[in-house]
Amino acid sequence: MSAIEQYTRAHVLTASQEDRGRVPVLLRHESGASEVTIRLAAPTPHEWRVDRALLERGVCSPARGAEAGGVRVWPCGRAGTVVELPGERGVVVAQFDTTVLLRFLGRIHAAVTGAPTPAPTGAPTASAPPLTPAPHP
Repeated sequence: MSAIEQYTRAHVLTASQEDRGRVPVLLRHESGASEVTIRLAAPTPHEWRVDRALLERGVCSPARGAEAGGVRVWPCGRAGTVVELPGERGVVVAQFDTTVLLRFLGRIHAAVTGAPTPAPTGAPTASAPPLTPAPHP
């Protein structure tokens, strides 16, 4: 298995003024690693390593890394996930689209277990035909 990458954007909520707003992000998982690399491509690029299990837990409920002052992840509304990333210049808080994170984590799970990537919620599967609208009377 090679590296799994997902290019996306995140809304940076706290950082220096030049780093705020929507910025390009690279999510990367190396074969055999237990961590995910989050690279924000802001004017001053920075990388963090986040435990994959922490990211998985944090999509559904608030989760905190084991180390003091570490990464925190929590759901935000119906479609967002917030990741708090500590750094030398302070804490960066970035909001991600939950669907993108779930798709990325699903691809990692499929690669690690050899199982097929789970279909997104509401998508037809081999055992369930696509939904068709009911005829109107």
